[in-house]
Amino acid sequence: MIRIADIELGEFPLLLAPMEDVSDPPFRALCKKHGADLMYTEFISSEGLIRDASKSVQKLDIFEYERPVGIQIFGAEIQSMKEAAAICEKVNPDIIDINYGCPVKKVACKGAGAGILQDIPKMVNMTAEIVKSVDKPVTVKTRLGWDSDTKYIVEVAERLQDVGIQAISIHGRTRKQMYKGEADWSLIGDVKNNPRMHIPVFGNGDIDSAEKVLKVRDRYGVDGVMIGRAAIGYPWVFNEIKHYMETGSHMSPPSLLDRVDAAREHLKLAIHWKGESLAIVETRRHYSNYFRDFPNFKDYRMRLVTSNEVKELMVTFDEILSDYAPAFAI
Repeated sequence: MIRIADIELGEFPLLLAPMEDVSDPPFRALCKKHGADLMYTEFISSEGLIRDASKSVQKLDIFEYERPVGIQIFGAEIQSMKEAAAICEKVNPDIIDINYGCPVKKVACKGAGAGILQDIPKMVNMTAEIVKSVDKPVTVKTRLGWDSDTKYIVEVAERLQDVGIQAISIHGRTRKQMYKGEADWSLIGDVKNNPRMHIPVFGNGDIDSAEKVLKVRDRYGVDGVMIGRAAIGYPWVFNEIKHYMETGSHMSPPSLLDRVDAAREHLKLAIHWKGESLAIVETRRHYSNYFRDFPNFKDYRMRLVTSNEVKELMVTFDEILSDYAPAFAI
C-alpha cells in the first residue's frame, strides 16, 4: 500500500498532474469519476494568494468528492510561499504540493517553478520552511534539473526528503527541454532505487497508455505515475490503465454516448463552478480530445469552439450523437 503520510493511495496509484488552465474542479471531477487516485489543483501563485487576488483564491476551491486532493503553489520568495501554504491549509486540503517544475518563461525566469533548480540550496531551504509552517503533508513536483549539465535529481530528492517532504513527483525532462524530446525515466528510477529514499517516488512524462505504465513500473520500480496531457479530454485513461494492469486486456474504448455525455457533463460542471460565459470559453480546449479521431469533424469542431450559447452547444452535442451513431454501431 502506497501512503503519503497517513493517506492511503492503493498499490500503484495513478495521479492527475496539476496543469495550468486545465486541472480545475470540473476537469478533476471527471478524472476522479474515471479512476484518478490523487489529484492536484492547478498551480497557484503564492504572491496572488497573499494579495488575495481573485483568480488565485478561486483555485483554492476543493470538494469532498475529490479527496484525496492536493493544492499546489509556486513562487520565488520563501516568506511568500510560507504564507501561501498557511492560506492553503485553512481550506483543508489533504496535501500541500510545491511546484518546482513549471518550465514556462514567465515563471521559471523569475526563480519560481523550475527556475529554482538553478539554486538548489534555496530550493531545500524553501521546502524546509514550508514543511515547518504547516501541519499537512508536503509533497514536491520537480524536474531532472535545469539543463543537461545539472541533472542533480538523485541528490535533490534525498535532500528534500531529509527536510520533511512526504512524496516526490518527477518529470523526466529538464527545464531547458520544456516538453520536447522523450522523457528520461532512468534518473527517476535512480531516485526510487536510492537505498536512502523511503518516501513514495512518482514518475511523470509521456505516459499515455497502459503498456507504458507497466513498462516504467517494472523497469524503474516507481511507486505510481502522474498523468497529464493524456487525460485532457480523455478522463477514461485512468480506469483503462487500471483494467489493463489487473487483467492484461484492454477495456472497450468509451462509446459515442460516453464521449458526448462527458463533454456535456464537463460543460455543466464548469457552468456551475465559474459561470456560463467563462465556462463556455474555458471548456473549448477539451472538445477536440473528447471527439478525437472522429472523421470529418471539422465543422462540428468549429461550432464547438466558436459557439457562445449553452443551448447551441447542447444542440451540437445532440447532432454529433445522431450523426455518428451509425459509424459507432458498426
